[in-house]
Amino acid sequence: MDLNLQGKAALVVASSQGLGKAVAAELVKEGAHVMLTSRNPEKLQAVHKELEQLGKGKVAWQPADITSAESIKNLVQATRETFGKIDILINNAGGPPGGSFEQFSDEDWQKAFELNLLSYIRIIREVLPDLKQAGGRIVNLASSSIKIPIPGLILSNTFRTGIVGLTKTLAEELAPYHILVNTVAPGRIATDRVAFLDELKAKKTGQTREQVEEQSKKQIPLGRYGTPEEFAKVVVFLVSDASTYMTGSSILIDGGMIKSI
Repeated sequence: MDLNLQGKAALVVASSQGLGKAVAAELVKEGAHVMLTSRNPEKLQAVHKELEQLGKGKVAWQPADITSAESIKNLVQATRETFGKIDILINNAGGPPGGSFEQFSDEDWQKAFELNLLSYIRIIREVLPDLKQAGGRIVNLASSSIKIPIPGLILSNTFRTGIVGLTKTLAEELAPYHILVNTVAPGRIATDRVAFLDELKAKKTGQTREQVEEQSKKQIPLGRYGTPEEFAKVVVFLVSDASTYMTGSSILIDGGMIKSI
């Protein structure tokens, strides 16, 4: 199957590690040009060097703080100047702190809002003129908590669900421009974020992280955590010519963990 991604230009947010890096790598393998971004220039340089060896696509990088409107504008402009266009946006952001409702102040809520929802809104607004030109793709990364809230992650549960509402509404508004917008929701994927959450639960329950991980695996029909590469392949499918009639969907990549219909 030809995904027809050669020469397409993609902005992949939070792509110096984890799921963002995995998506960027799969896009480069398919011949897409990718702009990497995160707050850490050293990590970006290392990932840039690594991804340049993978395939036909060009790779560039630009540091950005996605909680800053000005930094987002600079990032999008740099992507536009580097590749001449933007065809694909992969929205992504690190998860907010864990904790219960009574632990968080207004400032904590504001920071999580700016990182995990407002950043998506701002980036979409900036890339929209490019995507309208020939019909583009937007994939918003969220979490399996969009289906079942995760205990101890009230900030994430709240704003990840907001991403679904944003996606669903934009899918209808942008359909006349042939722009497809979807949400992807990872379950237990083997990333540093999931390891951190397992460690957090271990401390609360007096267990080891390995014990927590084994308990989690028992809740997954496939019996294991997913890999970032498995997750990335689904995202790449959604932004490719293999997917032309899916928009407004929320797609779980969780090994069957979420039992709701």
